Amino acid sequence: MGNSQSFPPASQAGSPLQLCLNNVFASSAGSVSYPQNAFYQLLDVKPYNRHIPITPAAVTRPTTSEDISEIVACAGASGVKVQARSGGHSFANYGLGGQDNAVVVDMVHFQQFSMDTSTWQATVGAGTLLRDLKTRLHNAGRRAIAHGTCPQVGIGGHATIGGLGPISRQWGMALDHILEVEIVLANGTITRASATRNPDILFAMKGAAASFGIVTEFVFLTHLEPPNLWSSYSILLGKHADMVSTFATWQSMVADPALDRKLATQVVVFERGMLISATYFGTKEEYKSLNFQQRLAQGRDAPVSVVTLDGWLGVIGSWAERVLLALGGATSIPFYSKSLTVGANNLIPPNGIGELFNYFDTAKKSTPLWFAIFDLAGGAVNDVPQNSTAFPHRNTLFYLQTYAIGIGTLSDVTVTFLTGVSKLLTHSMPEVQFGAYPGYVDPLLNDGPRKYWGVNLEQLQNIKTAIDPGDLFHNPQSVPPA
Repeated sequence: MGNSQSFPPASQAGSPLQLCLNNVFASSAGSVSYPQNAFYQLLDVKPYNRHIPITPAAVTRPTTSEDISEIVACAGASGVKVQARSGGHSFANYGLGGQDNAVVVDMVHFQQFSMDTSTWQATVGAGTLLRDLKTRLHNAGRRAIAHGTCPQVGIGGHATIGGLGPISRQWGMALDHILEVEIVLANGTITRASATRNPDILFAMKGAAASFGIVTEFVFLTHLEPPNLWSSYSILLGKHADMVSTFATWQSMVADPALDRKLATQVVVFERGMLISATYFGTKEEYKSLNFQQRLAQGRDAPVSVVTLDGWLGVIGSWAERVLLALGGATSIPFYSKSLTVGANNLIPPNGIGELFNYFDTAKKSTPLWFAIFDLAGGAVNDVPQNSTAFPHRNTLFYLQTYAIGIGTLSDVTVTFLTGVSKLLTHSMPEVQFGAYPGYVDPLLNDGPRKYWGVNLEQLQNIKTAIDPGDLFHNPQSVPPA
């Protein structure tokens, strides 16, 4: 609970910020919480990454866009930054502001959903979790959009930063499905953005929204669920150094420009081996014609198991199991994560693969709970011009995502291990300018905005200057004003 005098001025009982927020929520007790409240960290802050302790000035739970407008005004008058939280899965707790003394706008009550059956466009509240979104879309006519697989992720952050998923090679990312948004701006204005109304704001919403405002509602383009699915898994156990040729074969296969877009595949390297998964959005016969397992085996006696999944909801659930295994699901844990983009014209060279897999065997880690995930993108994601959305990584073939979970606490040895993975790859390709996936924020990343938004950063900075010159919507790696 603590003494109010131990908190920054804006967080103290009776401060102008607290008086202002109390007035906003005068008729809805329990919709705003402060550091002085009992169990504030456990019940209200709920940091996703326990390695990064953060104490917000307040956690608010509005129910209307007008509430958010007033919260923004309170924060601005008190000189306090603002960040929205949807599912709360920010890897560096940026949904809490990424540092102490921000006002958190928790979107939990924004659960509106409707489907226009003449256009098959869905209106979705920004607080909707992916597990609820997939079910609501399914029940509204067996519709779907591309999105990730972890059930507790919120669409508000997910669809405005990227949103890669197993069907992205056919449909693009979640943000590529956004047709329109309602947003609250730094001056408190509630407005809408689409291709014909405030197109600059829509551009920023598709990849960098946390720097510009708070989205309350989306209008999404939807698709009919894919009718057929077929999945397989190859598991190799033992020394990673013995798996170099298999990974090299996988990389060569996915680099084929003619690779069927119905195929989604991942490589997950873990403490005791490597898992290669493939999901094919078509018939069993079509999938067999790819000879995916046979080409991958390269004469090795790798155990292979093949399963059929029960429709679209089944494949989302299956991929979600692996994500939950990697990151502990909704559990608050101490961890660190990094990401790198790998382009079709800049594949990992053979010496880089060999050094990397040897490093997996020999490096000190201080935890057995680490994962390196090579996640195929490309396809429809790369059909979109680089400058048409804030998200710039339209020439990426696959992403390397590394994670390590601390046992009790996160060791410096573990952080060094993950940093070493990225250094090995970048050193093996010194001529390549690597980017980073903006959804996997890395608090130790140098020049984060440039790595996240690349050639689009200057345009984003100009938009920021126009609609948020005071940098009200801020986290440690957000888009700065020009």
